Amino acid sequence: MQVSGNTVLITGGASGIGLALAERFVNEGSTVIICGRREAKLQEAKEAVPALHTRVCDVSDPEQRIALVDEVTGTFPDLNVLVNNAGMQQRANLLGPAEDWSRFRKEIESNVDAPMHLSMLLAPHLAQKPRAAIINVSSGLAIMPGVWVPVYSATKAALHSFTISLRIQLSSTPIEVIEVFPPAVNTDLGGVGLHTFGAPLNDFADSVFADLGTDKLEIGYGGTEERLKSTREELNEMARQAWERMNSSS
Repeated sequence: MQVSGNTVLITGGASGIGLALAERFVNEGSTVIICGRREAKLQEAKEAVPALHTRVCDVSDPEQRIALVDEVTGTFPDLNVLVNNAGMQQRANLLGPAEDWSRFRKEIESNVDAPMHLSMLLAPHLAQKPRAAIINVSSGLAIMPGVWVPVYSATKAALHSFTISLRIQLSSTPIEVIEVFPPAVNTDLGGVGLHTFGAPLNDFADSVFADLGTDKLEIGYGGTEERLKSTREELNEMARQAWERMNSSS
């Protein structure tokens, strides 16, 4: 895709991967709108990158998604790129005490409902542009589940499947459908301090942004690139070994 001169909407853009990509789009001359649940975090992002436009929106709420699309397409009619980045990650012991299902329902709504619904809401608008893109930030765990985050892994597998269908259905339009597969990245996803072992955020974002400027439709980084080429048997064994390593270190 062409990474400069776009009008871009990024969900979950107030921090982490979303903000890092927003900053790079701005640096390439794009108009960037970020949305998030918390006004204070959005303001912090705007202080760091003053060119950003911010909108408060909890994308897990379907009514707020509809309102966001109506408002953004009205105010920024040149919108031609959607980055579905917002997400939640929660650990779950499937043999432990029954937990409040509403916690996991929120995770599914954020990670599955939101990107699917926003893609469907915006596809007719984007299809009218001479060039457009939908970028779904998936996960390496879409390919090989992280057993300690079973709901999160399942949501990303669902998003991966949906992205393939979306790409094929939109193949006759100007919309490129791109999927990004992050590894563990040093952000606050899942909680502060849980991913300090992960890839440096800026290194990851630089690599992904460079790949966005090519014709790649599936973008990995580090180990996730290897997973895209692995067999199902290899992936199942890697998932088992990762679970055993986590249990032995806890």
